[in-house]
Amino acid sequence: MKRNVLYIEDNEKIGNWVKEELEQRGFSVQWLLSGEGAEKEVNQYEIVILDIMLPGLDGFTVGRRLKKVAPAVPILLLSARTSLDDKVDGLQFADDYVTKPFHTDELVARLEVLIRRSGGSSSERISLGTHIEVDPEAQMVYDKRSGEEIILTGKQHQILLYFLRHPNKVLPKEQIYEAVWEEPYLTGDKTLMVHIRRLRQKLERNPDAPEIIETLKGIGYRVKL
Repeated sequence: MKRNVLYIEDNEKIGNWVKEELEQRGFSVQWLLSGEGAEKEVNQYEIVILDIMLPGLDGFTVGRRLKKVAPAVPILLLSARTSLDDKVDGLQFADDYVTKPFHTDELVARLEVLIRRSGGSSSERISLGTHIEVDPEAQMVYDKRSGEEIILTGKQHQILLYFLRHPNKVLPKEQIYEAVWEEPYLTGDKTLMVHIRRLRQKLERNPDAPEIIETLKGIGYRVKL
C-alpha cells in the first residue's frame, strides 16, 4: 500500500524533483503549488510536506490551519529558511523541520519516522519474488514456502532495506556502499559484491540466476517490487 503525502511547494523545479523521488520510493504524492484550500483535503493523507515561502498564505499560516483541522496528521516543514527563530516558530505546530538543500534519503527517513509515530502506517510486509516476504518495521525476512524466518547479518539487513527504500531504481555500487558503510568507496573494493552474493544465497531460489537482486553489468544493482 502506498503512503499518501500532501506536498505543498511553489517552486516547480524542486516540486517535480521531490515528487518524482518520493514516488520512486513507494509514496503517492499530491503536489499543490499553494496552501489555498488544503485544509479541505488534509485528512485524506498520512503526512504533509510543507514549504514556508508560498504565494498568498505563508507556510506558517497554512500549517497552523492544517494542524487545527487534522491534529493527527504530521507536518514536515521543508524550507530554505535556516534561522533559529524560523525553526522555533515552525516547530510550534509542525512535527519536523528540514532545511534546503537536503538529501532525499534523509527526507524519506524522516517521513517514515513521522508516519510510524502517528500510527498512519502499519508494518506491512513487502513481497520479493514469489517466495520472500520482508517486514521492514521489524526488520525480519521470511520464506513464504516454509514460513520460517531467514536470518540476515546486520549489513545484509542494511543492504536489503536500502534496496527497499529505492525500489525499481538502478543503484550504483558506490552509492550502496557509501550509504551502508558510511565511508568512501574505493575503486576495486569487493566488499559489497561479497555481501550481495551471500544475501542472494539466502534470498534467491537460484543464486546463480537471481530474480530478486538484479545485476546491471558495469552499473550496479536493482530490486524490483
